[in-house]
Amino acid sequence: MSTWANAITPDASGGDRSPTMQAIVQRGYGPPEQVLALDDIARPTPGDDDVLIRMRATSVNTPDWLAVTGVPYLLRLQFGIARPSTPVRGSDVAGIVQTVGKNVTDFRPGDEVFGSLWDNGVKSSVGTFAEYTVAPASQLITKPASLSFEEAAAGVMSGITALLAIRDVGRVGPGKRVLINGASGGVGTFAVQIAKTLGAHVTGVCSTRNAEFVQSLGADEIVDYTRTDYTRGSQRYDVILDNVLNHPPARTAELLTAGGTFIPNSVGPAHGLFGSLPRIARAMTMRWGPTDVRTATCLPTRENLDDLAALLVSGDVKVIIEKSYPLTEAAHAVAHMLAHHARGNIVITM
Repeated sequence: MSTWANAITPDASGGDRSPTMQAIVQRGYGPPEQVLALDDIARPTPGDDDVLIRMRATSVNTPDWLAVTGVPYLLRLQFGIARPSTPVRGSDVAGIVQTVGKNVTDFRPGDEVFGSLWDNGVKSSVGTFAEYTVAPASQLITKPASLSFEEAAAGVMSGITALLAIRDVGRVGPGKRVLINGASGGVGTFAVQIAKTLGAHVTGVCSTRNAEFVQSLGADEIVDYTRTDYTRGSQRYDVILDNVLNHPPARTAELLTAGGTFIPNSVGPAHGLFGSLPRIARAMTMRWGPTDVRTATCLPTRENLDDLAALLVSGDVKVIIEKSYPLTEAAHAVAHMLAHHARGNIVITM
């Protein structure tokens, strides 16, 4: 057991010990294989409005690899200067209820649930790369029997972000022309399918390797970024969801129709002190001009979770999982995501 893990593990001096569990603990910033390790730590205790969950699956998302690498360095002001203030990564929840807080009346031990810890940052002291976690009951729903724990976990952050971006922020409907940059990634695979269910004409930007795959999700047109710069094209779009932000925002916004909406949804390449934060800032300042720039965030309310679950159960939208890793290999899962070429979602199972 690491020295740092001892700081968050119950006192071994002979007093009462709380139950322990295994979790992936982050010791500092850097490559996942160097800073993430399996350790025994204290099992969290639910508050009055919370649920203690025996985790069965979770997934890796952008906030996880950002917090692991600590790059751009400016983000360490938010995460923690020397190491993250929250030592266990992860926010997507899929598991079995163990105990509930005294104010929780709609869940009981043994219920299979899925949901999220996310609230513009994981506020729980323990994330989901662990055997147990504590989640607000208000951000959980019963897992449909037709969904596996892996599918449920992989759907939360990516699925809700895509749903809100396409349906609510972009207001996509029949006949709308939608471009999705990063169409083969976690959010992108959901966004392509959701836009199609809403009747849109969808153009997906991806690599040659993923072109046929993105078409199979329902994309009407493909732009292969290894051969074509989509920002140089003549086509115009009512909604652009940019999950990559690898082009200057102003150039991307030139592809919008009159009244079209630009949704930047990426931190872009992460390196150095600022990384692509200036590019994100430029995108945000464009909203004070003629361009309709809007953001989409993951809001894991019960209503949004129910809407996502309905899409998944109906079969209109499928969860794309490229690979599942056991908890002991969570560092490899984060490294896989960090390579920025994952097709769909990366899952961690317990």
